[in-house]
This record gives sequence, structure tokens and C-alpha cells, in this order.
Amino acid sequence: MRSIKLAMPVGTRKLLAIAITAAFTSMPLLAASAQEPAGRKEEEKEATTLAALTVTAQKREEAMQDVPIAITALPEQLLQDTGVRDVKDMQVLVPGLTVTSTQSEAQTTVRIRGIGTVGDNAGLESSVGVLIDGVYRPRNGVGFGDLGEIERIEVLKGPQGTVFGKNTSAGVVNVITKHPHYETEAQGELTVGNYNAVGVSGAFNTALGESAAFRVYAAKRKRDGYNDVRTGAGPRTETEDGDQNFHTLRGQLLFEPTDTLDINLSADFTSREENCCVGLTTVRGATAAIIDSLSPDEGVAPVADPFARVAYSNRSTEQDIKDKGVAAEVNWITPWFDGATLTSITAWRDWGSINGLDFDFSSADLLYRNPEEDESFTGFETFSQEFRLTGSTDRVDWMFGAFYSDEDLDRNETYRIGSGYEPYLSVALLSMINPALGRSPTAPLFLSQASGRPPGTVFAGFGANDVYRQNAKSAALFTNNTWHATDALDLTLGLRYTREDKELDSNYANPNGSPGCSAMLGPGGQARVAQALLARGVPAAALPQVIPQVIGFSCLPWANPLHNGRVTHQESEEKEWSGTLKVAYRFNDHVMGYVSGARGYKAGGFNLDRVQSNTGLSSGGSGILPVNDTSFPGEFVDSYELGSKTTWADGNLLANATLFHQTYEDFQLNSFLGTSFVVRSIPEVVSKGIDTELLWQATKGLMVQGGVTYADTRYGDDIPGGDFVAPTGALYKLPGSRVSFAPYWSAAGSATYEVDVGNSHIARFNLGAKYMSDYNTGSDKDVEKAQDAYTVWNARIGFGARNKRWMVELWGLNLTDEDYVQVGFDAPLQNVSPAPNNPFNSFNAFLGAPRTYGMTLRITY
Repeated sequence: MRSIKLAMPVGTRKLLAIAITAAFTSMPLLAASAQEPAGRKEEEKEATTLAALTVTAQKREEAMQDVPIAITALPEQLLQDTGVRDVKDMQVLVPGLTVTSTQSEAQTTVRIRGIGTVGDNAGLESSVGVLIDGVYRPRNGVGFGDLGEIERIEVLKGPQGTVFGKNTSAGVVNVITKHPHYETEAQGELTVGNYNAVGVSGAFNTALGESAAFRVYAAKRKRDGYNDVRTGAGPRTETEDGDQNFHTLRGQLLFEPTDTLDINLSADFTSREENCCVGLTTVRGATAAIIDSLSPDEGVAPVADPFARVAYSNRSTEQDIKDKGVAAEVNWITPWFDGATLTSITAWRDWGSINGLDFDFSSADLLYRNPEEDESFTGFETFSQEFRLTGSTDRVDWMFGAFYSDEDLDRNETYRIGSGYEPYLSVALLSMINPALGRSPTAPLFLSQASGRPPGTVFAGFGANDVYRQNAKSAALFTNNTWHATDALDLTLGLRYTREDKELDSNYANPNGSPGCSAMLGPGGQARVAQALLARGVPAAALPQVIPQVIGFSCLPWANPLHNGRVTHQESEEKEWSGTLKVAYRFNDHVMGYVSGARGYKAGGFNLDRVQSNTGLSSGGSGILPVNDTSFPGEFVDSYELGSKTTWADGNLLANATLFHQTYEDFQLNSFLGTSFVVRSIPEVVSKGIDTELLWQATKGLMVQGGVTYADTRYGDDIPGGDFVAPTGALYKLPGSRVSFAPYWSAAGSATYEVDVGNSHIARFNLGAKYMSDYNTGSDKDVEKAQDAYTVWNARIGFGARNKRWMVELWGLNLTDEDYVQVGFDAPLQNVSPAPNNPFNSFNAFLGAPRTYGMTLRITY
């Protein structure tokens, strides 16, 4: 039953795509091959059942049932039937996979089995890697966008560092797009839907002589926003948010000058100019009334009803994302080692995101960032080179590789302080000290009196303007080898050595001088604060406790002059070994079992944010002393799996299951605490459970695909640091609790039925669903951020020509209009206590997409 071939040249991938598609469309492979164009070096292969489903998870073509990895393979037709256009859409098909976005679509996080890296800090690398055509994307958000023509997607669970160029500690999403072939072909697509959605795309493929081929793809999509926005006094004028407006272009040129050499050159460009993302009020605390008083309309929702999808924002959330790159993949069947294949993937990519932000998520003018390049830019420019030499003998399949990347990360981080900031903070501070004081008519003057500044000058204008420049170089040698000890027993050994070097230069500035905080920290500052508090009836005995609180809230990171003029330089170097050992045994033609152990690694880095504490150390508690050392160590995982892959019903039923136990060391937690993002290294996180997958060709026309994941993913009981100590530590709920975004149960399923209509037409029906049991969406585990269990249903009905010349499809996503939260978070400046149900605290959320529906016309010539 073993089916193993060497790593494929680009020209042979077309037939692999046909094999996978055939398995999911009830179409015998030989018939498919007759209808599809083929490259010069394609070999005839016969496969008519699911048992022939082929993947390249180990960088060689293998039957999926022979690969000792928990893997979900998603072919083109299934992705099309379920409306998958980007990585976030894909989660409906993969149990145990969660994809969320926060302040912008550029800040997207992929999680597998509850493990992922929060995306709001570019200094943290991704626990789950995203690769597109073999090229690693520096962060999950960089790989988020319209994927265009997808040949297939493979989701690999667990560390995969001995196979892929870049380290990943939790898994890989491997995207393979369509490549050129040797027959002229044109494809077009027109989509219309609710929210005034319109999308057009087209592809053209043709041969350029006998040894070259060309393919180009282009798409343009627009859609109105999901959320209505109340803009208050502005200056924002856009009254919708969550819209879509992007275009993309991809071209590929394939050369096959000899039977042993192929070269695929590619270039792509994507532009997204949209408005995203507003937060919706989920809990309206006492701060809401203060904000309401500072806006001409309600500053926040008068009733916490987030799924009414009415947001309040007086500042722009415009985002402008540009992604472009070129790549060259060369495959040469060498005369060495019995025809081993040498693969080279060279890539250069440039990605940048500009994102305006209303930090207070209200229509009061408190804190914001303009959507301008010198204020809100985050960009990656990356060069990468990967070499692999892959070969086989009668008993050994071997692969040796080398990887190098040079990544420049530029980030401009700014905060502008609006006219409502000073009166809001004055009232809010006094309300925290004593609710009666906050209602005083002189409350808006409190901070001006405490600092000795005229009203309106305590905080104003350009509060913070910080620039981060980081260079990261990664170099690795890796190998992955399988010894077929007997016809039934396979032993796989993988090993990797990685060196990571990072340098960060940070420049901090407070253009407005932060006059309010400066005055409180200067001569006589504490005396003025004390006098202002005594004048409002605060007992003298309470001053030692209250004065630091007032100064602390007056010297929040963006208003703290102790950062002004700071220039820091940080360096880190990590040299680490990782690897895997797998034993697979085929008991008979129907059952293969395997056991595996792996050591995974993800690089450490630096927190790209203003960090301050009471000690000047990153590990310190709340305070105003700047932290110079913002580094955090690498993340490690010891992963163990016990799995089985079974084949039944003459190859038409695949049933796979994997027990897993993963222990993470120094898990990198990035958490928003209401005023800034902090990075904490969690000594231990354990994820354990079971993954199951099912593929069933029930009848000639009916295909069922699905799976269930049970995962118990928890923080360790012993986490040092004041943040983790109850009742005042902001993260005290974490020790021993389930990790956020880690439901116990996750299930995904899809059923597709195709039926002949007369002699020349077909109809296709697809129904899919994704179920998630309850989980918490906040990194600090506040009860206000809990998400109940929910199910999202998708469906598609198509009718068209049997020869695929045309097809019309009616589709719906989230058909039942299920309400669910992507990410819950503390309303900035409106949350001061980690205690549950504190009446002062307000909370917001970024929501999942509502119901969408429409029609698509596809044409092929």
C-alpha cells in the first residue's frame, strides 16, 4: 500500500491536483487526466479511490494514509464549494483550527489545538506558520488575504521544523496555488452578494512553445461594511466599518528546458484599502456615562448590544495594506544519488500596513492614531532562500535542507491625545477614588489643579511618536529521513539546527512634552496632587495610597515624559536543536499505526511597545519607570502523538485519529491590559486530547468530509510574577485555567452531492458546518470575554455544464446568522480592576462575520 515518490517538479503538480480533486468529486482519475492539460513530464497514474489521496507534507509525494502526521488535506473543489478565499475562511473545514483578527485584518492569528500567538505585536513570531507556494510569511497577518486560485491546502498539526524551512512550534498551514500548464485556458468568475458585494476574477493560461507556459490571475472585490458607525463630532466621516475593497494580481512563468529541470518564476501584488476595525460594546460600565458627556451623541452604545452592529468612533479606522513579492522555484533531477531532486526556492517579499485607530472605541475624542505612513506603519521586507536535496533508495527516503532568511521589520507607533482626554481622565480618576467625587462639577479641572497646568494643556496633541527598526536573520540546517525497515515498519528521524540573530533599535519621543505628567513628576508635583485631593474631601490618611494611583494614570505610556528621547539597542542570539522521531507500522492493507515524538522551537524576540513598570524591569508590576530590556526567550514544545490511519470500503472510507500531548515551555503570551500590551513567558502550557478525521465517498455522487478535535489546553499552576497573583494581578485568572481560544470540543463537517441532470449538465450541493464549544476570547480570561458554544453553517448549490464550461452557484455563509465574538478586550482607559463584574469596567469585542449570501457565475474556456 505504500506510495512514495520524490519531490515533484512543478510540471508534475498538475496531475497531483487532479488526483486530489478527483477523490473529492467522485471523478475517476483516468477520466480527469483525459480532460485536463498535462505538462511534458507527467506520468500516467491510476487512482480511483480516496486511498490515492496524495500530499506533500514531508516534501515528497506520498499517499496521505502513509504519512505519520496529523494532517487535513483540502482540495480545490472542496475549498470552492465552501467559499474559502483566505485563511480565515478555511477554519470552517478544520477541527481544532481557529483564526481571529483584532485591530485590523493585518493582525490575524492562527491557532491549532488552542495554541497560537496573539497578533497585536509584530515583535512576536507565529506559533502556527503560514506558507504560500513554499514561501514562509513572517506573521500570520502577512499571509492573510485573497489566496486566489488554490490547488490545495494542507494543515499540519504539531511542530514541523525538520521539513519546512522556518521553525513552527504548533503547526503549519501550507497553501499551494495553481501553477501553469501546457494548454490554453481562460477562466472567469463574477460574484454578487448582500452588503452590495461585487467580485470579479479571471485567469489565463497558455503554452509558450514546447517547453514553457504562462499563467496570470487577477481579482477585484468590494463590499460594504458590516458595522454602522456613529461618528459624534468627527472628524471621521465614514459611517461604515468592516468593508472590503481590494485587488490582487499574480503571474507565473514555467520553464522546462529539459526533462530533468523546471523553473517556476512568480510575482504577485495585492492592495487592500478598507476600514477596519471598530470594537463593539459588550459591557457598559460606569466609564460609559463619563464618555457620553464628552460626545454630542452617546459616546458609547446606550445599551450593550454588540450584535446590533452599531459602533461609536469619531476617528478613522482606515487601513491600507500592500503586499508584493517575487519568487523562483527550481527543481533539478540531478545525476547524483540515483537521480535525487535538488530544489531551490528564492523569494523576496515586501509587506506594509497603515492603519488608523480610535484607541478609545468611542465617539468622544480621547486617544487616536492617524492613518498615515509616518504614524501607523508596520512593514516587513524579507529575503529567503531554501535548498533541499531529496532522494530515495530501496529502503531509505531521505531529505537534507538548508534555510536562510533576512527580515527587516519597521514599525512606527504613535498616539495622539484628543481634547476629551483630560476631562475624561479627571472624572474617571475621582470616580475610582470615590464615586461621589466624580460627579462634582469641578471634576474636569482636577488634573489641571493637580499638575498646576491651565485647563486643556495637561494633555494635548502628539503624545507619543516611537520608531522601531528590527533586523532578524535566521539560518538552519535540517534533515528528515525515513527508513523502511520492513515492508510494514517505517522509522523516521528528523533533526534541525537553527541560529536566530535579532537586533532592535528603538527611538522614543513625546512631541508634546507630556506637560501634565512632567509637572506631577517635577518639583512640588506630589504636593499639588495632595492639595487637589484634599480639596475634594479625600482623607489625609488615604493620600499615600491614592497619590501614586493618580500619578500612575497621569503617566500612562503615551503620556510619560520619562520615555522622551530614549534610544535603546537590543540584541539576541539563539542557537537551538530540534527534531522528531516517528515509528509507523502497517498492520495490514487497512490499518497503519504510528507513534511520534518531536521537539519544536519558536524564536524569542522583543516587545515592540512602550513598556514600563515599578522596577524598570519587564517582570515588574504597575509603575512608570521605562523598561529598556523588552526581550523574551524562545518558545519550546515537547510533542507526542499516537495515531492510526485506516482505510475501508475498498478505499472509499478513510478514518484517522491521533492522541496528542504537547508541553510548551516559555510560552509567549501577549496580553492587552487596558493601557498597553505586555509579553509574559509562561513556564508551562499543556495541550492534550484527540484529533479525528473522516473522508467517505458514500456513493458515486456523495462525499462526506469532517472531523472532531477534543483538546484540553491549560496554563501551568505555577506562574511567577505579580501579574498572576490574586486579587490585584491583571492575569491572576491564568494559573491552572484553560488557555483562551481553546474550546474543549471543535468539530467540522462538509457533505457534497453531485448529480447528473440530463446528458450534459450537473448539479452540486454542499452543506458544511463548524462547531465550537465554549471558550474565553480574552488573554486575561476575564469572565466578560467568555464565548458560548456556537455553530456556523455554510451552504452552496450549483448548476452547470458537465464539461465545466459554465456553472451558476447560490451560496450562503453563516446561514443562521450566528452571533459570536472573535476577540473580547478591555475597553481602553475604561477598565481598572481585574475583579469579575466590577461596575466600573467596560468591555468591547471584535465580532465574527454576520450572514452573507449571493450568487457566483463561473466560466471556463
